Amino acid sequence: MTLTEFLLSAVLALLAAVLYISHRNLNYWQTRGIPCDQPHWLFGNLKDAAKTVSYVEAFNVVYKRYLGSGPFCGFYFLQQPAVLALSPEFIKRILIKDFNNFSDRGLYSNEKDDPLSGNLFLLDGEKWRYLRNKLSPTFTSGQMKFMLPTMLAVADQFVEALNHHLEKSNAIEVKEILARFTTDVIGSCAFGIECNSLKNPDAIFRQMGRNILNDRRHSTLVNILMNALPNLASKLHMRSNKDKYTEFFLKIVRESVEYREKNNVQRKDFLNILMDLNKSNKKADEKGLSVEEMAAQVFLFFLAGFETSSTTLGFLLYELALNLDIQKRLRAEVLETLAKHDNEASYECINSMPYMQQVIAETLRKYPVVTRLQRVALSNYIVPEHPKYVIEKGTVIFIPVMAIHHDPEIYPEPDKFDPERFSPEKMQARDSITWLPFGDGPRNCIGMRFGQMQMRVALTYLLRNFEVSTCDLTEIPLELSRASNITTSKNGIILEFEKISA
Repeated sequence: MTLTEFLLSAVLALLAAVLYISHRNLNYWQTRGIPCDQPHWLFGNLKDAAKTVSYVEAFNVVYKRYLGSGPFCGFYFLQQPAVLALSPEFIKRILIKDFNNFSDRGLYSNEKDDPLSGNLFLLDGEKWRYLRNKLSPTFTSGQMKFMLPTMLAVADQFVEALNHHLEKSNAIEVKEILARFTTDVIGSCAFGIECNSLKNPDAIFRQMGRNILNDRRHSTLVNILMNALPNLASKLHMRSNKDKYTEFFLKIVRESVEYREKNNVQRKDFLNILMDLNKSNKKADEKGLSVEEMAAQVFLFFLAGFETSSTTLGFLLYELALNLDIQKRLRAEVLETLAKHDNEASYECINSMPYMQQVIAETLRKYPVVTRLQRVALSNYIVPEHPKYVIEKGTVIFIPVMAIHHDPEIYPEPDKFDPERFSPEKMQARDSITWLPFGDGPRNCIGMRFGQMQMRVALTYLLRNFEVSTCDLTEIPLELSRASNITTSKNGIILEFEKISA
């Protein structure tokens, strides 16, 4: 056999192997008799995502088509066979009852080449369990009470910034100014640093927050491929974050740790807990946390803390501007509750407003920032009472949060903003697993209590000082971004603010 014949045979054999694997993968669910859509040869069930429909809609369409057919349906994530959860009971098994087999998210993390990816959200296995256990004390009610005065101080600056803006115009782009508020809160509570983005929109922390979500190292398609093929991406030493962001957070953490250790500074903030964790490990002759590992957790706290809360608050204010009766009722509750607490927004005060909690819950239902949850099977799993439904080890499970939140069988008239859905009576009659903005089970959002408190503080200060309404610049209906993996408005949210006379 000549060299040319050998090379041709090798190429043909490789091509045949690729075609065989591709055909096998793309017929995975059909051969098992599990309902699924016919996949595209390359993009699976994401063929039209971000082109004619959003990524969220791509999942929603499949959910609606096969709802009621069984505990789950097949879904092709590119060429990878995956599971799309359909029934509440199955979702409860994945997140809670059989959590030990579905504790991992299976997302791409590469601590060696991309230090910031070694954070609690992306980590799996024993390292996730260890960090989750150690970091949970950061978000206890006692810790929240300690952080509250810091939040209130930033809220005063928030009102001042809004008043300053109203001297020029009553129309305000709320998404940006809310992000400046949450950035300053996170900077103080995580690093003990005054970010000053409310006073200076171009402050370095706000620049980082504004750019980091959009200024990605790779395109959306490459990011999807990295998460679909994490082992290959790791072997190729691929990174998610640009070097300038990694260097910024490493520098902030390194300098803050050195200063606190040198000057014996003690603060009950997130960074101090990481430092204490580091010291306790070393005393127990265990490996302490490196600067890179601490920076990864601080990066997650910063990014998740400012973006999710500010985005949710933006949608909430938009709905209050459209539904003035709801705004009026919520303001009355705020003023009445403050009066009972000597007009001080204490921890007890901001946590004793049930209607505010209903409004926040309904906003998170209609606009969940995280549109789907992801888990991966650690071993083969047969769905109880459904022997045909087998999930093989390594298979990814998607839980379509947005689709569930907009399922008319669970939430009638899902596009209507109705806080009464979360009255005690309605909640008692509905399975709690059908509301998932923070996930559920042992791997729910660790910062849920912090995020809720941050939103309550912002709403308390906003509603006792301002009335919010729509204006000529308000986009109605609001257009959501198709390209984003999270729920966000495409063109911002512009509302009119009117100061309430004392």
